Amino acid sequence: MQITDRLLIRRFNAGDRHALRRIYEKYKPDLLSVARALLKDSTAAEDVLHDVFVTFASQAGRFTLKGSLKGYLAICMANRARNVNRRAGRADPERLARGRPEPSQHPDCSEAAGDAEQRRIMISALDQLSEEQRCVIALHVLSSLSFREIARQTRQSINTIQSRYRYGLKKLRSLLDGQVER
Repeated sequence: MQITDRLLIRRFNAGDRHALRRIYEKYKPDLLSVARALLKDSTAAEDVLHDVFVTFASQAGRFTLKGSLKGYLAICMANRARNVNRRAGRADPERLARGRPEPSQHPDCSEAAGDAEQRRIMISALDQLSEEQRCVIALHVLSSLSFREIARQTRQSINTIQSRYRYGLKKLRSLLDGQVER
């Protein structure tokens, strides 16, 4: 039987270091996907993950869970990634592609070249989305957060979140129309 997040938080607040490790291991893959989708490289994504968990660990004994733990941590990752991007200047669109698994290696060079071209087209299209649209798409698609959870955690209206997602997808479809194989 899996330990619930509330029980993990209770143990974490009681000073149980194993509870913190379980939380980290449970959510690390999803959180790294979000960070990679929003940042320029994997090293920066891992740095942000580390920073978020150091900050989270410092709240031991007084952390109160409102909503889902996964949602809370994913929003922390997105906020920290946004701050890193602001300090570094313009965000790199290649991050969303890095949040996804790498395409499989093809023995046929023409297929591999086609995959590389598809990836380049997708990265170029993602570059044309606003940071807010990329963030909502990453949180919803890569971290599987509901629009309601994203809205609650970011303190924005659900209509704003849904609009950013809808307009982001619409723009991607428009940009990619006929350029990417389905």
